[in-house]
Amino acid sequence: MMFLALQLILAHFIGDFVLQPAHWVADKLQKKGRSKYLYFHIGVHALALLLLLQFQHLGAIAVIVVTHYGIDLGKLTLTNPKNYRWLFVVDQVLHLLVLAGVLYWISPFALDFTSVFSESTLLLITFLAFVTYVCGIIMRMLLAPYIDEVAKSDEPGEGGSLKNAGTYIGMLERLFVFGFILMQQWAAIGLLIAAKSVFRFGDLNKGKNRKLTEYVLIGTLLSFGLAILSGMLYLYLTDQLAP
Repeated sequence: MMFLALQLILAHFIGDFVLQPAHWVADKLQKKGRSKYLYFHIGVHALALLLLLQFQHLGAIAVIVVTHYGIDLGKLTLTNPKNYRWLFVVDQVLHLLVLAGVLYWISPFALDFTSVFSESTLLLITFLAFVTYVCGIIMRMLLAPYIDEVAKSDEPGEGGSLKNAGTYIGMLERLFVFGFILMQQWAAIGLLIAAKSVFRFGDLNKGKNRKLTEYVLIGTLLSFGLAILSGMLYLYLTDQLAP
């Protein structure tokens, strides 16, 4: 079953990403169902499936190709500048659900959801939610007294910040730190701190704003500190759950 699943997923990756040039995508978005590249795209999928499955399971291939065409056509019809990112996610989820259905049709498998609700899994999910979202809110609460003061003293720069960039950077850095602790790679945390310092040094040095420098330093130490404490607590609780 695993080999067949990999064949189906690889064919999908080849058709949807590897062998779909950007000008195909642009033409499909402009002309929708009238674009010749939509049918080229479907043909690439069909060929990839035929080659990877070695011309076996032709009925399953036909189902995948037809549903892929329908899903893509629906996405192209509904796409606009505001929803194209969400539709991309929905499009990929629907394709993968079709592949899962075809895989179950060819090689039935049992779905066991009991492991999802095990203590170890719920513990990991809880800490991931804490490290990403909860820590971000805690940091905003702790740094709230300084935000207005830093904003008033900040000098005009060459360009503004990307929307929500700080939030996503914080989430990613805490996830990295949390992962490094789980892998017992403490040295990697030091490298991450050094890398962030190098990237921020130019902005802070150019602005020569002491308050902004102190604010960034406090935020960085808080972010890394919360992530480190979360990782250590997770490892401790995992040991307690071990038989």
